[in-house]
Amino acid sequence: MISVLFVDDHEMVRIGVTAYLSAQPDITVIAEADDGAAGVKLALELRPDIILMDLVMKEMDGIEATRNIMQSWPEAKIIIVTSFLDDEKVYPALEAGAASYMLKTSKASEIADAVRSTYHGQSVLEPEVTDKMMKKMRSHASKLPHEHLTNREMEILLLMTQGKTNQAIADELFIAVKTAKVHVSNILNKLEVQDRTQAVIYAFQHQLVK
Repeated sequence: MISVLFVDDHEMVRIGVTAYLSAQPDITVIAEADDGAAGVKLALELRPDIILMDLVMKEMDGIEATRNIMQSWPEAKIIIVTSFLDDEKVYPALEAGAASYMLKTSKASEIADAVRSTYHGQSVLEPEVTDKMMKKMRSHASKLPHEHLTNREMEILLLMTQGKTNQAIADELFIAVKTAKVHVSNILNKLEVQDRTQAVIYAFQHQLVK
């Protein structure tokens, strides 16, 4: 039997999905919670095979709850079941450690199949989620390295081409030297170069210096 914890603040949703899952010969819902904080507590106490997690809830949202569970129990398998498909929900939820992402518009049978697949180590994503991720990956891959720099990082890169040290950059931009060092490190990583000299060469090669 695949044990399931269902965390959702909509009672009618819990009742409907729980009834369907409990009727399956290989799935049992062992507990329910109506907010994220209670969900985290039950997850760590009961260690269910699968956790169904809503995103927008009182006390603690599903993203924070997922993150807290994964930090204490990295082996947990969490399926997001939500009405939201916007980027600020999808990507943070997956980054927090959710294994699968389903919509509440899915059929109960599809959620049951997602429970089985996730239990066996597979990741199940709604087609709309997959499409969004593929588009984001293609967009990211099509950009040149310097196009990933923030405005502040571009500003600092141009100061680097003038031979300014971290201290000089910090003084000119009225930021801490430590902050300047972090920006420089991020620039090197994004440009995929080893040191400041290579970063400066990159800037001139790509005509970033006016």
